[in-house]
Amino acid sequence: MPKEIFGPDHQFLHRDQILTFEEIARLARIFVGHGVQKIRLTGGEPLVRRDLHLLISMLAEIPDLDLTLTTNGALLAKQARALKNAGLKRVTVSLDSLDNEIFKTMNDVDFPVEKVLEGMDAAAAVGLGPIKVNMVVKRGLNESSILPMARHFREKGYILRFIEYMDVGHSNGWRMDDVVPAKEIVKMISAEMPLEPVDPNYRGEVAERWRYKDGKGEIGVIASVTQAFCSTCNRARLSAEGSLYTCLFAVKGHDFKSLLRGGATDEEISQMLTSVWGKRADRYSEIRSENTIALPKVEMSHIGG
Repeated sequence: MPKEIFGPDHQFLHRDQILTFEEIARLARIFVGHGVQKIRLTGGEPLVRRDLHLLISMLAEIPDLDLTLTTNGALLAKQARALKNAGLKRVTVSLDSLDNEIFKTMNDVDFPVEKVLEGMDAAAAVGLGPIKVNMVVKRGLNESSILPMARHFREKGYILRFIEYMDVGHSNGWRMDDVVPAKEIVKMISAEMPLEPVDPNYRGEVAERWRYKDGKGEIGVIASVTQAFCSTCNRARLSAEGSLYTCLFAVKGHDFKSLLRGGATDEEISQMLTSVWGKRADRYSEIRSENTIALPKVEMSHIGG
């Protein structure tokens, strides 16, 4: 979220424009009734939402649900225990480098890498594992951090996942030349710490898994630019103000908040969900071109990763 766009004068949503915890939980139950098995709380940064543990406790009451959260880690050390006690299962932490200068250049934040690492360790200590670490790789900025990150988290026993730099929204100034292909990342790591492929955990898993041949852990690569996985994608994203997006690169969402606040029954909301998902034909990453790149896509910070 570049400060020149999202500065102190930027008008974010008013409280009454975003879904309440009760509304989120109601939709979650309806989604689970349609086969959803995992709910991941993302952002922006989810840990800045006041009393987030209360939402987690509501969602944790839904049977057979894998409830996870993705965070930048800045507030994780303080909240890890409360999150675990509320029923959160696991956390994924975003970290693009162990070098503070590179980290701040990529993320434009006012906290150090050490705070993020402290948050990971606090989460691991209370049982929010296995800890996963997401590293976006951008050519010219943090390729030099690939091996240090791999070495560090291999020793920690956390699962490091490398993500190709994506053209989400328009505020990140994306260019194809900035992408470091997943194959290049795997080759670089394997030259020092030999890797071998691992079968996916489940159909539709976005990360391609690789394990170290000596048995000391694994990494993942998410190659949505160079190896599109649209054909097996089974994810949807619900924004803070109640719009459902069927693709990370969507141009528009589907309004569920109006149904919630207009007196719709669960059955009517369920029918809307069936209609939206049944008509889904998103293939952005498979058909990426100069024309599609220019589309007015929703910003990543608005709907999460």
